[in-house]
Amino acid sequence: MAIPVIMPRQGQSVETCIITKWFIKKGDRVKQGDILFSYETDKAAFDFESPDEGTILEIFYPEGSEVPVLATVAVMGIPGESFAPFVPGAHPAQKPEPSGLPGEATPGAVISGPAFQHPVHEQDHTKVRISPRARRLAADRGLNLAGISGSGPGGRIIFSDIERAIADSRLKEPAPADETTEYTDQPLSNIRKLISKAMYDSLHNSAQLTHHMSADARKLLEARKRIKDDLAGDARRPDITLNDMICMCVIKALRSYPDINSHFLGDRIRTFNHVHLGIAVDTQRGLIVPAVRNAGSMTIETLSEKLRAAADACKTGNIDPELIKSTSASFTVSNLGNYGVEMFTPVLNLPQVAILGVCTVTYRPADTGNGIFGFVPFIGLSLTYDHRAVDGGPATLFLREVKKQIEGFALLESQ
Repeated sequence: MAIPVIMPRQGQSVETCIITKWFIKKGDRVKQGDILFSYETDKAAFDFESPDEGTILEIFYPEGSEVPVLATVAVMGIPGESFAPFVPGAHPAQKPEPSGLPGEATPGAVISGPAFQHPVHEQDHTKVRISPRARRLAADRGLNLAGISGSGPGGRIIFSDIERAIADSRLKEPAPADETTEYTDQPLSNIRKLISKAMYDSLHNSAQLTHHMSADARKLLEARKRIKDDLAGDARRPDITLNDMICMCVIKALRSYPDINSHFLGDRIRTFNHVHLGIAVDTQRGLIVPAVRNAGSMTIETLSEKLRAAADACKTGNIDPELIKSTSASFTVSNLGNYGVEMFTPVLNLPQVAILGVCTVTYRPADTGNGIFGFVPFIGLSLTYDHRAVDGGPATLFLREVKKQIEGFALLESQ
């Protein structure tokens, strides 16, 4: 009997996926575990491996197609056998039902054997089994994967294999552009299209206004220095960063001004009883904003661990799709301080009513007490809010509270 190849559901909120690359064609013989195609959700990408062995009888969707989840994208079986029941628009084949558990992927095929989806970063034109981090590094360095032996499970190429290849000078650097070429055109990736649409919709479907303020960062920097000194003596201690401290200050400020911890839903405002903190993460694929759920109930050590885990999952492509929905977070922090940005205007992650931009630390003259002036470190804060839901007064008071929490920061109190 023919076996349908079904587009998996990656998270309960995902309704469609985009097929980015087919690694096989009609008539190909495949074995269980061969990569059939790559596909993307709005922020993550995956490989789909064959659940069984057989011949590809038909492919129903070409590359670039946006396919509903649980739809039959191809069919495999014995050459010559009928697959009419699986043709899109014909009598629907039996499809797997989702388990209902948040973030759990539905198996990709239903008749024989499980399907395995492995996150990927970039498209590749071979059936090489490779981890997301390894694929990203190989693509960045222009590596020919044919010369690399995988040391991971099932012969999969892992990050350390690519690192060894770099050390052995087997990498081929990308060729420089022809100096006679005036410019090059590169089509937008599917992820960039989705990000572009989200940014455009945010700016055109809300009344955004940004307030700027700065906070004396001396206590933050003192706490960070103590943490570095402690790490030098005990590497097992948690490495709490400036961003972790600022996020804790934001959480405390949201407790005092819960109206900022809200979603604007057109005809109503939904105010959350818990802080679900979104954190903007810059990845090779684009900007991703995962949510750390119930961040308001965490110690600073736990918060630091959760923020780091969420960022790492985004960069490797392993983030739970449910956590990168704009509705998963109740408030977002976007930190560009490491890039030296002194002021910027963050864009709302709708339907959230506010987002805080964190800027770099700069030194400027200030009264250090007793009429003595000196250069004091200040950190820039930029709050963008939706004026449909929040007035300027409450927004300013909230931003001032964040400033207050930063200037009065005490590591022991945060713990």
